[in-house]
Amino acid sequence: MAPAQRVLKTLDRVLSKAGICSRTEAREWIVRGRVKVNAKTIRDPEHWVDLDHDAVVLDGKPLQAEKKIYVLLYKPKGFLTTYKDPEGRPTVYDLLQKLDQWVFPVGRLDQDTSGLLILTNDTAFAEHITNPEFHVQKTYLVKASTLLSDEQLGSLRDGLELKDGLTRPAKVKRIRDSESKTFFEITITEGRNRQVRRMVEALDSQVLKLVRVSIGTVRIERLQIGHWRLMTHEEVRALRKIGSKAAPKPTSGVQAGRAGRGHGREGHP
Repeated sequence: MAPAQRVLKTLDRVLSKAGICSRTEAREWIVRGRVKVNAKTIRDPEHWVDLDHDAVVLDGKPLQAEKKIYVLLYKPKGFLTTYKDPEGRPTVYDLLQKLDQWVFPVGRLDQDTSGLLILTNDTAFAEHITNPEFHVQKTYLVKASTLLSDEQLGSLRDGLELKDGLTRPAKVKRIRDSESKTFFEITITEGRNRQVRRMVEALDSQVLKLVRVSIGTVRIERLQIGHWRLMTHEEVRALRKIGSKAAPKPTSGVQAGRAGRGHGREGHP
């Protein structure tokens, strides 16, 4: 019988996967000499580690995975989905000051978009939510700058050709028309950078207001803007069940880079 293959991970990845810090922070901690492997201080974040055989110690204490935590935040307009901003603008972490565990955003909402944002230290859960292969639906309320015809809304349902390819068919429902503007609801299963805004721009219109009202089966409901709450076990379990049970395939198209402490594949809607 062939010997079992060793599972190796870089030291910075081991720390971030434990749910105690971001990958960037892990690299900083390692370089500063806070981490030992088998009683030897390691300052190389790319050092290979086998957790079945190697003892990893942080600040003199054996590395232990943090308890998984899942936070639901109603992000207001004007806040960045990142940990720190060089220009000193407010970020979503300014709204989480009473939270005593480290979490990262699951996908992102741009500065001018409000609505639901999930934050967690569970990287596998975040991958499931943001990977378009799992088809986790995100629903937005949109205020367009023009009156949109049934034909234009229909083109959103059928899919639009953007610079990074054809969008998947979306669910679209007209809410109402007011003077020269259309309010509608759109549900997508992708997370391309500024996707909803670009789809509306492809109709020769602009997004005046954008609010994410649901992620999968989780909705805003009574959550107040600027506030957060812990997700229930039922909510987390329901989101895990969405989509294929098969391993995700590599995604195509342009994917937004990770900003600050953010994880995940989604860009700014």
